[in-house]
Amino acid sequence: MPRSKKGRRGSSKPGVRNGVKGESGPSDDELTSDILSHCSSASECTSVLEEGLGGEQVDEQTAQEETEDKLKQCIDNLMDKSTKTRLAGLESLRQAFSSRVLYDFLTERRLTITDCLERSLKKGSVEEQAAAATVFTLLCIQLGGGDEAEEGFKMVRPILTAILIDNGANIAVRQSCARALGMCCYVSTAEEGEDLIKSLALLESVFTSSYPNREGTLPTPKPGTPALHNAALQAWSLLVTLCPESRLTVLLDHHLPKLQACLQSSDVNYRIAVGETIALLVELRRDIDEEFELDSESMCECLKSLATDGNKHRAKNDRRKQRSVFRDVLHYIENEDFNVEKIRFGMESVYVDSWMRRRIYDAFKEILESGVRHHLQFNPLLRDIFGLGPPLILDATVKGPKISRYEKHLFNSAAFKARTKQRSKVRDKRADVM
Repeated sequence: MPRSKKGRRGSSKPGVRNGVKGESGPSDDELTSDILSHCSSASECTSVLEEGLGGEQVDEQTAQEETEDKLKQCIDNLMDKSTKTRLAGLESLRQAFSSRVLYDFLTERRLTITDCLERSLKKGSVEEQAAAATVFTLLCIQLGGGDEAEEGFKMVRPILTAILIDNGANIAVRQSCARALGMCCYVSTAEEGEDLIKSLALLESVFTSSYPNREGTLPTPKPGTPALHNAALQAWSLLVTLCPESRLTVLLDHHLPKLQACLQSSDVNYRIAVGETIALLVELRRDIDEEFELDSESMCECLKSLATDGNKHRAKNDRRKQRSVFRDVLHYIENEDFNVEKIRFGMESVYVDSWMRRRIYDAFKEILESGVRHHLQFNPLLRDIFGLGPPLILDATVKGPKISRYEKHLFNSAAFKARTKQRSKVRDKRADVM
């Protein structure tokens, strides 16, 4: 199993779980019923999720061997001369990595896969480059917080960086590289923080081009750039959750006024990302200083305007989404209220009860998509990050006593406060290095 790094991202103490005990997850037969489908060496590679093993009863070892054979073929297809075959292989691996935990299989082949992805990033088509960046992100999540992911990130980071800062590169590819840089750094960065500082600076160099000029005027965005700024800002805000206290104070003082100006952006998704980032920075600042108050009437007025925006020239769905997010942001800024979200998976659940947790959960959900619940249930990395403890293995015939919703919430809140204190200690230790 992947080795988690002690003291990172607010891990809970052994035995403390941010979930609900209950029945076990899917049985072996259920898991093999939708096992990875065949990846042929021809120009097409069928989805590893669409084709099952059929109705025949096979033992666990046979099923495992067949699964690994199909994954091996998908990996071989990454080295094929045909672009179509390579793209099909990347898509199949993306679906497999997002829907299954494959640590044991991938540990032995991580260097081969990394070499293939590196080649696709350097020489592939636009679509292949974007897909390779996504698959590499998933590979880092599969490998967890150990040395394997860190080694892979150090190999690929220069390529991701070169594409990200290349203004001539395709916007969609740069977006994928921004997300990959943020998530891979979050998952695999070592405690010394050198990669963290470099990644933060690179991502800043991308989204700060949306900041107002000296006259206070927002630049006119080129087609596609708001989406790139959005991806870079979200990746940056994910990494901010790892920063020590001393750096958080500097970041807040520097970025908050400029982010406030970006609330007037013409792109709704970028406005929302900016609002959520402002709430996150304020929350992290309040973690350091409980007496901290955001002294900005203009900020609150701007948030109120966005929370009640009824301009007809905006799309109806955009207005609804914007109002919902900015109501939450405004309530937190003014009253420190947060709209808690409960995520269920298997017989467990996790509470998203802070802006930091929302940013982390949303980042994993964006890359894992529908597979995020499976990874919360079985991936030791995600379970460590969210304080869930080791994966539960329970007898389906044994049901534990029912816990009330209120008791669960109190339990999760207490566990999260404990992790916050631990995170603060880690920040103090990193301060000298930063």
